[in-house]
Amino acid sequence: MSDSPAPLADPHLLFDTADGRRDLVILGSTGSIGTQAIDLVLRNPDRFRVTALSAAGGRTALLAEQAHLLRVNTVAVADPGAVPALREALRERYGAGEPLPEILAGPDAAATLAASECHTVLNGITGSIGLAPTLAALKAGRTLALANKESLIVGGPLVKALAAPGQIIPVDSEHAALFQALAAGKRADVRKLVVTASGGPFRGRTREELADVTREQALTHPTWAMGPVITINSATLVNKGLEVIEAHLLYDIPFDRIEVVVHPQSYVHSMVEFTDGSTLAQATPPDMGGPIAIGLGWPERVPDAAPAFDWTKASTWEFFPLDTEAFPSVGLARHVGTLGSTAPAVFNAANEECVDAFLAGRLPFNGIMDTVTAVVTEHGTPAPGTPLSLADVLEAETWARARARELSAKATAEARA
Repeated sequence: MSDSPAPLADPHLLFDTADGRRDLVILGSTGSIGTQAIDLVLRNPDRFRVTALSAAGGRTALLAEQAHLLRVNTVAVADPGAVPALREALRERYGAGEPLPEILAGPDAAATLAASECHTVLNGITGSIGLAPTLAALKAGRTLALANKESLIVGGPLVKALAAPGQIIPVDSEHAALFQALAAGKRADVRKLVVTASGGPFRGRTREELADVTREQALTHPTWAMGPVITINSATLVNKGLEVIEAHLLYDIPFDRIEVVVHPQSYVHSMVEFTDGSTLAQATPPDMGGPIAIGLGWPERVPDAAPAFDWTKASTWEFFPLDTEAFPSVGLARHVGTLGSTAPAVFNAANEECVDAFLAGRLPFNGIMDTVTAVVTEHGTPAPGTPLSLADVLEAETWARARARELSAKATAEARA
C-alpha cells in the first residue's frame, strides 16, 4: 500500500503557526488523553487556547468543569440524553449572568466540532466512532493530533485519500517516538521501524498459562494507567498489532520492515533503524505528556511537558523477542493489514466486541483472539483494488460485531454444557 506520494505523518513538514496562542479542539475531553491534554493546556496558557470540547456524555460534571476552566465556545456530547444533565452542570459552574457555551448533541456532534475553526484537532476518542471526526478534520484542513488509532485501522484508505502529507501528527507514544526519530534522517535511509511493547501484565506466560487469567489481572498494567479497553488490548498485544498497521499507513513503510520488540520498562517508546546500521530510540519515563505535547505543539516543543530521566540513578533497560504463539495478535494484524479494504475494520470491531465479552465474564482471555481470528477468517479476502467507502466500513463493522457476539455466546454455551 504505497499509493501516497509522501507519509501522512512527516516530521520534516512543518505547519505554519499563527502569532500568539494556538486554537485547539479536543475530542474525547473527559477520557485519559483528553484530561491530560487539558492539564497541559492549563499549564501553558500562553501557547494554547481551547475553543471546543466533546465527550461521550457519561461524565457531564467533569465536562462542565473543563468547559468553565477553559472558557470554551462550544461543548458537544454524543448522547443527546446527556444534554439536560450537562446544561444543569454548566449552570452550576458558571456565574449568574455568565453566558453558557453552545451545546451540540448527537452522533455527528464531534465531527461538527472537528471541522470548526481552529488550528489543531486532538482526536482522543476511543474506538472506531472516531473515524468520522478524523475525516471531518482532514477535509476541513485542520492539523490532526491523532490519538484515535482506530481511525487509521478501519478507514486507512479513506484517511490517506484526504490527508495532506504531514497533516497528521501522531499522539500514540509509539508513533510520536517514530515521528521524532524519523526527523533525524532521510526516509530513503530508513531500514526498519521497531515498535516497542511493554508485554503487558502477562509477559512471559505461555498460551496454556493464559487460559484462566481473570479480568482483574488483565486490567493491572505494569507501567501504564489507561482505560479498560486499551488495557485489555495491551494484555493481548492487540494494541501492538493495531500500531503496526498504523505505522504502515502513517509512514508508508512495508509490513516486513516493521518489527515489534518487548521492552518491559516502557522507557524506549519506539526506534528507527537506518541503512548504515544506526538505530535511533526515543525515550522518556512512561508518561503521555510528551506525545500529547508533540501533537499539540509541533514543530515547537513544550518545556517540561513530561518528566525526564534522573541519570544519577542506575537503571536497567531490557528487550525481548515477541512470543507469537502466546500472543498471535500481531501476526493476525499484519495479515489483515496486508489484505486491506474492510479486513482491518473487521479485525478491530470483532476485537472490541470480544473485549467487552471478556470484561463481562462471557469469554475467557484466550477466547478473545480465538474469536477474532475466526471472524477474520470467515470474512475472507477482499477483492484486490476494491474501492472503499465509509458505508463499506460501517457495514463490515456491523457484521463483524454481530458475528463476534454470536461466536462468543456459542463458546460460552459450550463451556457451560
